[in-house]
Amino acid sequence: MSKFRSTTVLGMLDNKRKIAVVGADGQVTLGDTVMKHTARKIRKIGESILIGFAGSTADALTLYEKFEAKVNEYPANITRAVIELAKEWRMDRALRRLEAFMAILDPEHAFVVSGTGDIIEPDDSIVAIGSGAPYALAAARALSAHSRLKAREIVEESLRIAAEICIYTNSEVHIEEVS
Repeated sequence: MSKFRSTTVLGMLDNKRKIAVVGADGQVTLGDTVMKHTARKIRKIGESILIGFAGSTADALTLYEKFEAKVNEYPANITRAVIELAKEWRMDRALRRLEAFMAILDPEHAFVVSGTGDIIEPDDSIVAIGSGAPYALAAARALSAHSRLKAREIVEESLRIAAEICIYTNSEVHIEEVS
């Protein structure tokens, strides 16, 4: 599996309030150069699905369109839409070359999806992708277990912590929330 040095995306569910929160930094890196500080790496489908991307922008947008079609095909079943996307991504000759990861969340589910066919729905409903993912994930798990912060606050603070550690992540954080 390739390691993308491109971004940090973190998502989590607040099961008590039935909301999903996704945050991402804004840095775009080309080789050793920061090209942009304020990129938006989160997209929304309808009123209740959030998608965060890490990897190639063109590839991510292609996958967003494919996933949107799957959501339209299976409107009441995000799990099925995710599975069908992963199957198509893995089996299609053109799609399997796409280099991206997706974090897909609605108020009840949190998934990480990759081009290798991986679909991961973590037990703690916290997902992270991109080069700063391990740092953001560790911070989110610690804050979730040992603070009274709300999900949005945990996502924001965890991304800021990752930005202090990962050189491919900046502190220009964008956050989206759906219920």
